[in-house]
Amino acid sequence: MKHVYDMIVIGGGPAGYTAALYATRAGLDTLVLEKMSAGGQMTQTMQIDNYPGFDEGIDGFLLGEKMQAGAERFGAKSEMVEVYSAVLDAPVKEIETSEGTFFARTVVIATGAEHRHLGIANEEKFVGKGVGYCAACDGMFYRGKTVAIVGGGNSAAADAFVLSRICKKVILVHRRDTLRATKIYHDPLHKAENIEFRWNSTISGLNGEGRLNGVTLRDVNTGEESELEVDGLFVSIGRSPATALFDGQLTLDDNGYIVADESTRTNLDGVFAVGDVRTKALRQVITAAADGAVAAHYAEEYLVMNK
Repeated sequence: MKHVYDMIVIGGGPAGYTAALYATRAGLDTLVLEKMSAGGQMTQTMQIDNYPGFDEGIDGFLLGEKMQAGAERFGAKSEMVEVYSAVLDAPVKEIETSEGTFFARTVVIATGAEHRHLGIANEEKFVGKGVGYCAACDGMFYRGKTVAIVGGGNSAAADAFVLSRICKKVILVHRRDTLRATKIYHDPLHKAENIEFRWNSTISGLNGEGRLNGVTLRDVNTGEESELEVDGLFVSIGRSPATALFDGQLTLDDNGYIVADESTRTNLDGVFAVGDVRTKALRQVITAAADGAVAAHYAEEYLVMNK
């Protein structure tokens, strides 16, 4: 006979393992499916300073392992598998994976969203060594220094504000001659004394040995290249939510995120979306963890009402 879990969590980041922790503590038979390692995007951050309880910060990979261990302490199970497909619109949901098909009465989707990369040489080499994707996470490492931001939307504008309060100088690099960000950002950015703009420019090269110390700019109109010395670069050109598996079943917003309010409920009964994969205002480790706790609460409620 097939085993039917009370809850399957797809994704082993902070949202996923917090959901598993709260669910198992509530007595739910819970399975976490993760294709890589516990922690999700946290594993790419060597120092997390804005998650409460760690007064000297903590390595993202280590925090992910601790979250997994905490959930498994209360009985959560983990499978390192790749999810191929999911049927979510039935009372018993079916998740097909590289290790077979799993079944559950509720599903928590915690597949996250990836920061879009520039896709140029040396980018991966300098991640965590001068190249970052989250100003709120890593901006403090550049206090009093000069950084560049590439992008022109709301995220880039917001990151420029965050960094302008920390850094000596912030250089915003954008391929157009005006920002795509909403108008409310424009005047304050232009008035900031330590923010300057490099319009009609893209970043064509990343420079340095063990650590980034500069970037190469290319003028989109003339093709002319120039060198810019910076201590760090933040790439703020959007995110790509991992929702392809659920397109056609779950309601997605215009940017591909799962539509779920603060209850984390989706348009399908017994299916919840948590963390970076859902539509939300702030994507941080602590907000992902909060989503996981909320999802476990409403999943437990759903199971009680649908015995």
